[in-house]
This record gives sequence, structure tokens and C-alpha cells, in this order.
Amino acid sequence: MSRHVIVTGASRGIGAAVAEHFVTLGDRVVGLSRGGVAPAGCAAAAVDVADADAVAAAVKSSVERFGPVEVLVVNAGITRDGLALRMSDAQWREVLAVDLDGAFYCARAALSSMVRNRQGSIVFIGSVSPFMGVPGQANYAAAKAGLVGLARSLATEVASRSITVNVVAPGLIDTDMTTDLASREAMTSRIPLGHVGTPSDIASVVGFLAGNHARYITGAVIVVDGGLSLGH
Repeated sequence: MSRHVIVTGASRGIGAAVAEHFVTLGDRVVGLSRGGVAPAGCAAAAVDVADADAVAAAVKSSVERFGPVEVLVVNAGITRDGLALRMSDAQWREVLAVDLDGAFYCARAALSSMVRNRQGSIVFIGSVSPFMGVPGQANYAAAKAGLVGLARSLATEVASRSITVNVVAPGLIDTDMTTDLASREAMTSRIPLGHVGTPSDIASVVGFLAGNHARYITGAVIVVDGGLSLGH
């Protein structure tokens, strides 16, 4: 049965792969991004997830068009790397505003229809960064660590409505965001499986968590990193 799926940050990378995955399953997918770009087969809308009112309006419009949200994948995120001693207030605040505040705004907006429908799945795209201590990413790591607390709190709040909330924590994935990562070469050499992951590696796990086979999984953090974070 076709589901109403919303994916944020759907214009490229992991978000685009996730959106494409659900399209292939026959779902009605709405891709949100700043530029209003989404893969073929998706409805697209331009939204800055750091703007709570814009998020609420976009989700409301999507619900009016496709019915209750059944799957929400919160992927939108940015990096503004820099050593903490030199990190500006703007670098800190911008990352927290998009990666953490935006995640909360999206979840809050989608949950109202999920609660009424008494079913749903939310998947936050986190990172192994907060568990490994990646230099230069204090802002990003803090935001992604915050997603774990957010997901686990929400999981307990909405479990009685048959809504699951989980986090997928990717390691080093081949996307535009990681192309110029200063530590990319060193991190790649530490991956036991010996290679960088692909967006489709993440999309398949997200699809699993949003499906019936994972209906008894909630509040979990699923690490998908080729073994990079082993020992951390």
C-alpha cells in the first residue's frame, strides 16, 4: 500500500537516495529542500527547515495533498567545520539551527497527523561524529548527538500511538558534504570494510526502519559505518 513519505534534504546525497528508495517502493514521496529540488517521481517543495513556520506550512500542504504523513525522514543538515577555539557564534548557531532545531520542527509538524492516524515512522539521519570525536566538528557533533536524545524522548512519547522513532548514524559516506572533509583520507584508512559507503547503503537501512519488519524497533541508533566506529 502506497504511503505518504516526507524526506528533508532531498536534493542530493543521502536525502536523494532515500527519496528514490521510497519512490521505487511505490510510495508518494515529498522531497523538501532549500532549492525545491527532489528526484524524479517526487513532489518537491522549497523549505528552509530552520524556519519553523515554513516547515509547518510545507507539512500541512503535503498532508492536504496526500493525507496523513506515514514516514518522515529527517536528513537535512549542513556543516560549518572549524576548531572550537576559532569557531564563530554564527558557525555554531547555523549548524544547530538546521541540524537540530530543524529536526525538531519537522518531527513536531509531522507528528500531529501521525498521532491522529495512530501509526507512523520517523527516522533521523544522525552521524557517528558524536561518538568518535571528530576534530573541527564540535557544532555538527553536538547537533547530531542531540538527535539521539530527541529521538529517544519522542519514542517514549508516541509509542502508544504505534509510532516508531529511530536514528540512523552514517559513517563516512560518499557525498558532496564529505568530498572536502579534511579528515576523509585518515578516516577511510580506519574503515575495517576498506571503503567509503554510498548513499544507497543508508537508504536501504532507512527503508527497513520505516517498514513492517522493523515495527518493534524504536528509540534505537543504528550505526552504518563499515566498522569505522568500532572501539569508540
